[in-house]
Parts: sequence; structure tokens; C-alpha cells
Amino acid sequence: MASVALSYETLSDIELARRIAQRDSIAAGLVIKRNNQRLYRAAWSVLKDRWEAEEAVQDGYLKAFAAIGSFAGKSSLSTWLTRIVLNEALGRRRSAQRRSRQFREQSVAIIEEYREKLMAGSNRALSPEADVARNQIAKLLEAAVADLPEEFRLVLMLRDVDGLSIEETAEVLQILPQTVKTRLLRARRRLQATLEPSLQDALKGAFPFAGTDCEALTERVLEKFGADTGTISQ
Repeated sequence: MASVALSYETLSDIELARRIAQRDSIAAGLVIKRNNQRLYRAAWSVLKDRWEAEEAVQDGYLKAFAAIGSFAGKSSLSTWLTRIVLNEALGRRRSAQRRSRQFREQSVAIIEEYREKLMAGSNRALSPEADVARNQIAKLLEAAVADLPEEFRLVLMLRDVDGLSIEETAEVLQILPQTVKTRLLRARRRLQATLEPSLQDALKGAFPFAGTDCEALTERVLEKFGADTGTISQ
């Protein structure tokens, strides 16, 4: 099994895409685990809601895998997936906005229940005091990032949190590299005006999507991926 896993790890994006098109669940699982963090953060940047972001990522994967035969390798598989999930998240938001407008036009009173937005981290052993402190910092950071204009928030998440290059970020968002630089600078300045400098280093830890969360999403996507044909390759 170790040799099989190793051989999959060395496959190119094109080879992985070809195997997924052939309903290979090992290749699909590897791609999902590699991209869960980035895709979740991209979806959250648009939707600002944990549950909605997870749903957008799950549906984005399934749409991508259904169309993966069209992947030509002109960009990386990660970039291709990010664009698909981003479009899925934007579509969900547009639908929500449309429903909201319809409700307002009909003068229907709506009481929205806000879901908890603090994202639980992976199962690391922390003292109760340290865990409380970390959660407080995460809440402050998430609130500050959520308050950024969307165009700034997306660039910040892709560059500072996910570590994409300027060129990769520009490709994902379909904007010029110079625009990425300008928006990132403005986003950072706004955060600096909101947060103490000592909290800046905690940014990466504020948006975890690992451990059981990552595994659960991977299992859900693979289950639906296999259900499409009734069989899963091993």
C-alpha cells in the first residue's frame, strides 16, 4: 500500500486528472486532501459562513470532478479547482441575495439565525487557558478579516493565509498582478488599523480546516463521487 501511495504522490496534475476522470477514488482523495485548506478559505472569503463554505467546497469538488476531462493543464490543478469553488461560492451568495430581495419586496419579516463562525482547529493538545486565548484571538482576527471589502479579503486570504504567489492570485481572481499588490497592501493597512501588531502573526492559525474537519469533508466528497457511478476504484 505504501508503494501505491508513493506512486500517486508523484503523479502530475494531468495524470491525476486523467485518473479522476476514470473514477479513481485514490487520486480523487489525494487531490481533495491537498486542496481542502485553500478551497475552504476561498469559499469562506465570499460567504463568511462555515457551513455554507463547506457546502460550496463539496459541491465545487463534485462539479470539478464531473468536468475534469476538460482540464488541460494550462494552470495548476489547484488553481483550476479554486476558480470553480470560487464561482460556486459567488453563485450561492447571489442566490442568497436574490432570495433576500424577494423577501424584502414581499415585506416578509425574516429572523436570521447566525451560525457560529469560529472555526474549530485540529485536535491539538492545548491547556484550557491556552485554548481560550487562541479562540479569542481567532475571533478577533476572523471578525477583522470579515469586515474587509470582499476584493481585499479574497486577496488577503489567498496571499497571506494560503501563500499563493502574486501571479497565482492574479490568475485565480482574473485580475492584474499589480492589482493584487495594491489590494493586498490596502487590506494589510486596514487590518493594522484594527488589530494590535502582536496579533498579525496569528493570522494563519485563525482559519484552520484540518484534522477531523478535513477528513469529514474528504469522506463526504468521496462518498458522493463514488455514488455517481455506484462503484469506487481502489
